[in-house]
Amino acid sequence: MHSTYKGQISESRRLAVILAISGGLMDAYTYIFRGGVFANAQTGNILLFGVKLSEGNWGEALRYFFPVLAFALGIILAEIARHFCTEGSIFHWRQLSVLLECIILFAVGFIPTTYNLPANALVSFACGIQVESFRKVKGNASATTMCIGNLRSGTQAIFDFAFSKKKKFLHKGLTYYGIILSFIIGAIIGNVLIKYSSQRAIWCSSILLFIGFLLMFIQSEENSSGPS
Repeated sequence: MHSTYKGQISESRRLAVILAISGGLMDAYTYIFRGGVFANAQTGNILLFGVKLSEGNWGEALRYFFPVLAFALGIILAEIARHFCTEGSIFHWRQLSVLLECIILFAVGFIPTTYNLPANALVSFACGIQVESFRKVKGNASATTMCIGNLRSGTQAIFDFAFSKKKKFLHKGLTYYGIILSFIIGAIIGNVLIKYSSQRAIWCSSILLFIGFLLMFIQSEENSSGPS
């Protein structure tokens, strides 16, 4: 595994907020507009896949299976990018991951509702890329596409603060809950945008990710002369 570039901000709070808003928007988009399928919450898709199998409804089962498969493939692609992007590359592998997400989600905005299955699979593919590429915030394990791990870690940190009074635990807990709040804000934005722009609401997520992509360059430039 090669070393991280100087100034890389893949673990910054600002970037985490942008990614979490995008993550909430993606889940709201596929669930509300694309037929009740989750983009990020693969536990829900796996559950519904099992339920449909038990009912003998093979067509519906596949509707939930393909996003799960696409999510796994997104993880694999992120790992391929991590192993093959060297320090001499134009982009850091995480920047490349975000840029690819932007392109995928922009393309989804052109797919009509008659093709929800491939549209949902593509969004889940993008989510898989994101969840594998951004796994920490300020050195702490975190996710910007789902909330259960953040809820557990944030609650534990607040509990630790209540007993120890150490501010580091309070900051840690608030960071986790801030990411959850950002995810909720993304879901709210997604629901509102769907009412006005229907299938193109996902373009907001693409824009947010592109802002994140640019932010990584800007912060790298700011920190290039400082410690890594």
